[in-house]
This record gives sequence, structure tokens and C-alpha cells, in this order.
Amino acid sequence: MSNILQSDIWAKLQEHNGHTVVRGSGEGWNYMATVEGGSTGRYLYSPYGPEAENAAAFDAAIADMKRVAAEHKCWFIRVEPTNDSIWGQQSGESFLAARGFKLSPRQIQPGHTQIIDLTLSEDELLKGMISSNRNLHRNIHKKGVTFEKSQNPEDVKILLHYLNETAERLGFNRQQDDYLMNVAKVLMPEDAATLFIVKVDGEPIGASLCYDSDDTRVYAHTAVSFEHRKLKAGNPLLSTIMMDAKEKGLKYMDLFGIAPTDDPNHEWAGFTQFKKSFGGESVAFPGTWDLPVSSQGYRAYQGIRAAREGLAQAKKLAQTKVLPAARKTMATVRTKVGK
Repeated sequence: MSNILQSDIWAKLQEHNGHTVVRGSGEGWNYMATVEGGSTGRYLYSPYGPEAENAAAFDAAIADMKRVAAEHKCWFIRVEPTNDSIWGQQSGESFLAARGFKLSPRQIQPGHTQIIDLTLSEDELLKGMISSNRNLHRNIHKKGVTFEKSQNPEDVKILLHYLNETAERLGFNRQQDDYLMNVAKVLMPEDAATLFIVKVDGEPIGASLCYDSDDTRVYAHTAVSFEHRKLKAGNPLLSTIMMDAKEKGLKYMDLFGIAPTDDPNHEWAGFTQFKKSFGGESVAFPGTWDLPVSSQGYRAYQGIRAAREGLAQAKKLAQTKVLPAARKTMATVRTKVGK
């Protein structure tokens, strides 16, 4: 599988967004990384990278990343390797820990995902779905629902509208409008991003922005109208995206992020069940790991981060427990004084 987060077009996007981008390559390895950080310390981050054929190639890539990180005065490097040929029979976590890597306090790209093999026939892909998904894919048009695809960056505003609606209703953070508009402006002209729009009687009720590498489509950002939830239009929207990717000649569909287990209480349980209902295979990666370039600098980073997290937790505690209790007490006092 090729990885769009390590591609030239993704590097172009990062440069467009104002990041310093560095590339490195050698025998059996390559990486794209960006210089990140600020007051908590600078670091070199390679999303789903570096890419390497084996352990020796990975070590060579890391040596080069450390050299570049030192040149940019970075305290550490942050990596997310995904190719299990690097660590072989042992776990990726054990392999990285043995080389001095530390599990990052911030996990960035999904460590677990669902991959669908698009080299299967259309009938086989449909059979891999649950029956309700198959029925919706075949019959949703009877309810006036249609699907269109666009590579006009302005159409991304449809997605932004429904992302905002969903975020407000469910109370979660999402990618900012400016970021997604930049994604569209950079990737769409290169055929690396496509917006799929779902409509009812000609009116948009949702959209999905997908990214394409040489052989893989990533299901990245999706939102559908809550008002039209009974149509379950998001299900045939995804199956349509899958079939379009197959028609384009892509080999894999990456549903980009699921929960690590089937725990019904996990915060990702709902969309994990949704994604798994389309078939495919669950895949696990080691996650996000840090390797200090400056031991002193990395300790400082950990200390600053721990202090910030402590302040954030204290503020949250005050807002959820201390302040409400204080207000209740004051209300009681006022009531008694009033009497």
C-alpha cells in the first residue's frame, strides 16, 4: 500500500500550510517529515513514516532523520512506521522500544484501521458487507438519493457545513475550515482528492472528502445531515466511494481509524461498527513513537507537557465540580440571607 502522507503532493500541502518540509531517501528507505512544535520544543514528525523495506533500512532512515533534526534544532523525532517487514516476527512496539523509542504522549495518526481489498469483484465486495449495506447500495436511488463527485475546491463548503453541524451536535473537535480548503486547493488539481456529494431530490445533504495515493483511497472526512438520518445515506455514500475507487484502478480502501477493540463503551465504538460493516480486514500499527535527539531537551518537553496537562485537568475539574459546587453554596447562602 502506498501512503499519501508520505507523498510528494502531501509535502506540497505541508509547504502550502507554512511548514518546513524535509525529505530523505536511501537504499530501501525514504521519508517525508515536517518541523513541528513551538514553546514546548521543536521536533521532526514523519506521518506514517519513515517507509522502509526492513530493519536495516529503517535504522538508516532514523539515522538520517536524527541528523536532519539536529540541524533544525529539534529535541526529538516522531515516527509512525507501518510496514511490518521492518520488525518481522516481533511486535512493532518491542522493536521500537529496543531502539530507544518512547511511546508518544500524543498519538496522531490512527493506530488501528480497516482495510478493504478492492481487487475483489464488485459482487465479492458487496458480499463482504452486511445485508443492510448491500440493500441500501442497490436501492437508495428509489428514495431520490443520488451521488456526485467533484474536484472543484469550492464544493468542499458543502462538507464544511455538515461537519460544523455534526461537531456542534456531538461536541467534538474537527479540522478547521481553512485547513480543509487548503487540502482541496492543493490536492484536487492533482487528482489526489475528491469530494463525493450525496443529494436528495437534487439538494446536498452531506459529503465525503477522500484522498488517493497511487493505489489506496483514504476515507478521510465525512458528514451527513442529521435531519435526513433515517435515510442512512452515509452507508451507500461509502459503498459508492469504494466502487468508484475500484473503477479508478485503486487496490485498497483505507477507512482510516477504528477502535483497537470491539468494546461497546469505547468512544469510537459507533463509527468502528459502521466501518467494519463494509467488510475488509482490521489492521494494527505500532502507533506514534518519539526518539530523543537531545535527552535534556526531551526531558524538558515531557515536563512542559505534563505541566500543561496538569493545568488543563485542574481547570476542567474546577469547571465541572468546584465551580458548580461553589455556585450551589452561594445560592443557598443567598436564599437564607433573603429569608
